[in-house]
Amino acid sequence: MSLPDDVPLVINPDREYLNARQLEDYRQHRENVLEWLYAKGKNPDRQEGYSHAVTRNMAYRVSKIYRWLWERKGRYTTNLSHDHADAYIRELAGKDWKNSNKAQYVKALKRLFKWKRHERNSDQWEPEITFHPSSEEYQPQDFFTLKERKRLREASLEYGSVPAYGNLSPEERSRWKAYLAQRFEKPKDEVKPDDWGRANSWKIPSLVAVSLDAGFRPIEVERTTVSWVDTQNAVLRIPKDESSKNRENWTVSIRNQTARALANWIQERENYAKYDDTDTLWLTRRENPYQSESLNYILKRLCEEANIDTANRSLSWYSIRHSTGTYLTHFEDLGAAKAQLRHKSERTTIKYDNAPLEERRDALDKMG
Repeated sequence: MSLPDDVPLVINPDREYLNARQLEDYRQHRENVLEWLYAKGKNPDRQEGYSHAVTRNMAYRVSKIYRWLWERKGRYTTNLSHDHADAYIRELAGKDWKNSNKAQYVKALKRLFKWKRHERNSDQWEPEITFHPSSEEYQPQDFFTLKERKRLREASLEYGSVPAYGNLSPEERSRWKAYLAQRFEKPKDEVKPDDWGRANSWKIPSLVAVSLDAGFRPIEVERTTVSWVDTQNAVLRIPKDESSKNRENWTVSIRNQTARALANWIQERENYAKYDDTDTLWLTRRENPYQSESLNYILKRLCEEANIDTANRSLSWYSIRHSTGTYLTHFEDLGAAKAQLRHKSERTTIKYDNAPLEERRDALDKMG
């Protein structure tokens, strides 16, 4: 399994430390490590690798750790020992970073030593220090209000849409052909009436509706397959082996409106050749599964379409999940939110047990 193009073997800061021969040695070492992690690093016995996003983040974090090692030793090496790792973590403990960020570097080191253990018969590494995010770090930040959730649904129905082919004059049709040619990266004279149907697709409405109902993490959007979808019963059935936490099977409720959008999309996706050899439910224009970056781009466009104020707010695809958790907890209970969000423990769900903005505002109005 080859690495995705955006997983870097060598980044620019690395080059400042290395001559040509060292650079070639380092590149080969990185390729060995990252390809192993991507292909089977998560569960070597089952040949199950880490996700694209995890592998990419790992590439950047381990690069930073190696540069620290080169500065410490005053020379190039890829021989990172347990003592080096412990020393790095001790220095990390003194940094003014969030514990959640520090914990990611510990994970990166553990994955590197996992490769060493399986491929180089090295001993397992157990860190001297671990970092546990504080309760404040676990608190969801910004989330979408009820009105904004409705606007997102409505905006998704407008996302990328174009006027009906038959309702356009020849001059208007020519202008829209130029737009669609650019959008679908094809010559203008090859744009056909079927391309109007592609532009008015059910892909984005179904993706947004599912994420709003199920509180999907980006990794879950990436992993969703057609086999998860039961439109007749308006549920998603997520197998244990494909769930983001890999703990148990999940059955997640969705609205009937969402089930209809999914049914429309599943019927439509059969017309696109890029889906012929994959069960992945949604693919980008580049034929890749959606990930955080592409999802946040869509979200930005949706917020613009829906006139949702994003000033002084930290909004991402996770904000949809935070919104779902907050309102489910408020209108139902922690148990309902726990099941819908696929949490193992209510201790995880309790972070959503806050009065939504609208309720706090009503209380202030009553107080005068």
